[in-house]
Amino acid sequence: MSYLVASSEALLAAAAQLAGIGSSLETANASAAGATTGLLAAAEDEVSIAIAAFFGSHAQAYQAASAEVAAFHNSFLQTLSASANSYAAAEALNAGPLQPLVDLVNIPFNVLYGRPLIGNGADGIDGTGGAGGPGGFLYGNGGRGGSGAPGQAGGAGGSAGLIGHGGAGGAGGASSTGTGGAGGLGGSGGWLYGNGGTGGAGGANTGGIGSGGIGGLGGNAWLFGNGGAGGAGGASVSAGGGAGATGGTAMVFGNGGAGGAGGANTGGTGAGGTGGIGGNAWLIGNGGSGGAGGSSVSSDGGAGGAGSTGGFLFGSGGHGGAGGANTGGTGAGGVGGAGANSWLLGFGGDGGNGGASMSGDGGSGGAGGTSGALIGSGGLGGNGGSTAFLNASGGNGGAGGDAWWIGNGGTAGSGGSSLNPAGGGGGNGAAGGNGGILLGIGGAGGTGGSGVTGYGIGGSGGSAVLFGNGGDGGNGLIGGPAGRAGFLIGNGGDGGTGRNGANAGFLFGTGGNGGNGSNVGAPTHGGAGGNAWLFGNGGFGGAGSNGVVNTADGTGFHGGAGGNGGLLIGWGAAGGSGGDGLTTAAGPGSGGAGGVGGNAGWILGGGGAGGNGGDGAAGSLTAPGGAGGAGGHGGTARLLGSGGAGGHGGNGGAAGLNALAGAGGNGGNAGGSGFLFGNGASGGAGGEGGFGGAGSGGVGGNGGSGASAWLFGTGGSGGAGGAGGDGCELYSGAAGGNGGAAGNAGLIFGNGGVGGAGGAGGNEDSVNAGGAGGAGGRGGSATFIGSGGNGGSGGAGGNGTPNGPGGGGGTGGAGGLLFGQGGSPGATG
Repeated sequence: MSYLVASSEALLAAAAQLAGIGSSLETANASAAGATTGLLAAAEDEVSIAIAAFFGSHAQAYQAASAEVAAFHNSFLQTLSASANSYAAAEALNAGPLQPLVDLVNIPFNVLYGRPLIGNGADGIDGTGGAGGPGGFLYGNGGRGGSGAPGQAGGAGGSAGLIGHGGAGGAGGASSTGTGGAGGLGGSGGWLYGNGGTGGAGGANTGGIGSGGIGGLGGNAWLFGNGGAGGAGGASVSAGGGAGATGGTAMVFGNGGAGGAGGANTGGTGAGGTGGIGGNAWLIGNGGSGGAGGSSVSSDGGAGGAGSTGGFLFGSGGHGGAGGANTGGTGAGGVGGAGANSWLLGFGGDGGNGGASMSGDGGSGGAGGTSGALIGSGGLGGNGGSTAFLNASGGNGGAGGDAWWIGNGGTAGSGGSSLNPAGGGGGNGAAGGNGGILLGIGGAGGTGGSGVTGYGIGGSGGSAVLFGNGGDGGNGLIGGPAGRAGFLIGNGGDGGTGRNGANAGFLFGTGGNGGNGSNVGAPTHGGAGGNAWLFGNGGFGGAGSNGVVNTADGTGFHGGAGGNGGLLIGWGAAGGSGGDGLTTAAGPGSGGAGGVGGNAGWILGGGGAGGNGGDGAAGSLTAPGGAGGAGGHGGTARLLGSGGAGGHGGNGGAAGLNALAGAGGNGGNAGGSGFLFGNGASGGAGGEGGFGGAGSGGVGGNGGSGASAWLFGTGGSGGAGGAGGDGCELYSGAAGGNGGAAGNAGLIFGNGGVGGAGGAGGNEDSVNAGGAGGAGGRGGSATFIGSGGNGGSGGAGGNGTPNGPGGGGGTGGAGGLLFGQGGSPGATG
């Protein structure tokens, strides 16, 4: 005859473990779904769409199969949970009548072994440090350990037998004259099922010279069950908090126990206690998280405990504990604990945040753990701790964890903030983790911590390997480099402050955007956008920094160039805008030039627009206003497509006393159109001259030239000239800028572009002359078939005594040799 023995607790625990496994698998599948099923085509051509659809269809088939497995998993869990509840109800019904029989069976076991067959172990007596009794051989929990006498260790918790939980360790005794007692060990869980007991807390130091007691180790679990949490360290008023203890190990199915928190130091000169390390999971389960470091009122905060490794088959690494805070004295914040690695399937643990400090540097954040070798993402890096002390720095961020085969790199931690007025003071951001070798996105670099006058350095973005996007570089006083895209498919990461964007993957992808220049601390030119390779668009150029006080002359910085489109198909990106000038002790600064637009692909695509120039700064007492920055030239198309428009010139700065106003910047020229077909783009408008105020007005900038078409297409319009700046009582108005010339039509067919209008002359009062209007640009000519473009109108002369002369109109373009009429000349201003 065979018998079946069932434990409702074991069944419920198994169901909980299986539910956790299912949830983790669903999370991993969902993490991979977005990067695999939603691949976007680099362009709208059939080849790009077919490549994206091929990879996407395989990913969708995998997701559909995963959904069916998840449905079966949920059905099995419901059946298992229902069975456990049925057994529990039957046991409750039969418990009363069977208790006398259980007592009778236990008599010989208690006599021979001092331990029952079924039942809980006796608790240790408090104040003696007595150990808890063991649980029954068959079923029962271990007894709780008794607390220790003053300054003495607590008792160990009793272990369970086959089924049951280990007893908690007893607390260490407090001491008024020395070190507190250590916490007792947690008891082991049952061989078949049961959690390890929690370690006892260390005793406090309440007087004299001594530290807090260390915590007791967490108890281990065996087949099914979680390791017990490590005991917390005891607090101290004199020589430092006690260390937290390591969590218990889970051998087969279960999670490792969390490490105990470090004890606080509340007086004297001691540091906070170190957090305990998390317990390991051996086969299936998550590693335990590290304990938080203890705080200190006089010295360093305690370091956070490291997380522990997840199970070999499945399980995520434990998170690192946070560093303890410093709340006074001369100490730093505690370092955050490192996140643990995973083995095969699972996520890396997150690093702990660094502790804050009132009187020293902030603690550094812990590094994120590495993912499982097959599937999983790297852990997040911990953020650096902040500081409120004027002569200290924020803590550095922790690095993001790497992925191995499939998964994303972890985002790096940011630097901690600082109130230090002597420099940046903020902590540095760390590097993002790299994506998986086959598929995965690189983690973003950490942002540099903020300071009174600047930021810490930004961290570099993590890179992808074969398929995936590069991570963005972190912003900061100096920006972090962008992460590389996957070699085959992926977008380049965006550059951090003033850094270039990364190039795209070889087959298709978009280049990363260039980082904008910083307007505080260390200004820079805008970063250039990344290029695409075969299919894809370029990244946008970053804007240049404005002029700042600590630069030599307050000149604005140039915008970054736009990235080029793919060699076969792709659009170039726009260049970044130039920064505005600033008036400093050295004089007014000019505006920065706009960045050049990116070029298009050789078969199909448009060029990127040029960036706009920055405005010049207003003049000082004797110095003239700063000139506006020139607009960037547009990018060129190759075979099919239009070039990019030229950027607008920046406005000139207003005049100072008895000085000239700044001239407007010239507009950028349009980029060339495609050789086979494409319309010419328009030239950029010239910037307006600065207002005279107490001096002469500034000359308006000239408009940029429109682009010509090649075989088929319309020429681009010329950019309008900028208006001249108005004068004052003693000075004349300034001349307006000339309009840009229009582009010619395509050789076979197309109309010429319209010439740009001249800018109006600046006005004056009744004493001095108004400014002359700018000349209109010529119209573009047709070649064989098409009409010539009209010339641009001349700018009106400015009001004054006398009025300024109007600008001459531009000549009209010639009509086609076979068909088409010539363009009309522009009107005189």
